[in-house]
Amino acid sequence: MKKIVIAADSFKGSISSQRFADVCESAIAVALPDCEVVKIPLGDGGEGTVDALTAAWSGKSVDVTVADPLLRPTVARYGVSTDGATAILEMAQASGLPLLAPDERNPLHTSTYGTGQMIADALARGCRNILIGIGGSATNDGGLGMMSALGARFYDADGHRVAEKGCGADLELIAKIDLSHLNPLLDDAKITAACDVDNPLCGQRGATRVFSRQKGADDSMADKLEKGMLNYAEVVEKHTGINVAALPGAGAAGGLGAAFAAMLGARLMPGIDMVLEAVDFDNRIEGADLIITGEGRIDSQTVMGKTPFGVLTAAKRHAIPVVALGGSVDYSPVLHEAGFAAIFSIQPGPVTLSEALNPDTASKNLYNTVIQVLNLLRL
Repeated sequence: MKKIVIAADSFKGSISSQRFADVCESAIAVALPDCEVVKIPLGDGGEGTVDALTAAWSGKSVDVTVADPLLRPTVARYGVSTDGATAILEMAQASGLPLLAPDERNPLHTSTYGTGQMIADALARGCRNILIGIGGSATNDGGLGMMSALGARFYDADGHRVAEKGCGADLELIAKIDLSHLNPLLDDAKITAACDVDNPLCGQRGATRVFSRQKGADDSMADKLEKGMLNYAEVVEKHTGINVAALPGAGAAGGLGAAFAAMLGARLMPGIDMVLEAVDFDNRIEGADLIITGEGRIDSQTVMGKTPFGVLTAAKRHAIPVVALGGSVDYSPVLHEAGFAAIFSIQPGPVTLSEALNPDTASKNLYNTVIQVLNLLRL
């Protein structure tokens, strides 16, 4: 065994993807001391992706004060690559559901304005390649808030400006979009949005009908929001020529995908694909003899765009075997059919959830499991 790549997601609530890589590296140093180890911390576009990519780039973290979903000050963190050219953001840092108490959730009133402020801050720091995960939103504003923070202006049928900071209630008022005042730093920026749903903006599979209730909408709110989305989609198509009402991914994050695609020219792509491209994964795994990947829970959903499956898909192009390790594993036929060389739980026996999530316990169990995997490979 000459080269092993370690490329896993975090174990949510337990160990980060960087710690996973460090623990595996220490086990490899004992079991196969002459082996080359390549550590590539990963995420799938959701929680933990900023930390993973910042570590993978040996970059730095940036804190910025922005508006939360109800336009109150909050501190959002994002990562910047070593060369300062690329920023990795999570919209949930500014506009996420966890920023609100349960009784504050109301998608008629929440806004993505803070997400636009984060992007503007990254642009001002010189970043021109913007990567952003757009899951976990508290919003259903179609990206009005974000676009307003970036300089877009929206007007009603009488020519009065509306949506100056944007919220879901503004959607049905919009009759005209003016993008002539957009932040000029966007002109030479490239934006990629990690979008793991293919829901369009409108209709029964759209942003409102599928996702708004988990953000606090009742039936009456949902009807009002859908009416607004239909109006918004019509105005956006008239202005940009893009039919976001039916565009796959436009409904992500309460319609934020629509604003990214139609008004900012962003690419919408699966989160793990965005991350693997950002870390130059295909080139870095060239010549590897084994890849060790993992995530907190491995089950049938793993093959639906999660990190281990993205790693496996890339590895197959190079005929590299992949071993997946999980905090817990629910074996199913789809996992075996996917093509992993092996799948292991790191738990040595029955354990309480709190004990399993303890970072020290998880690290010890991971270390021991990797040692056993490598011992087997030495046979």
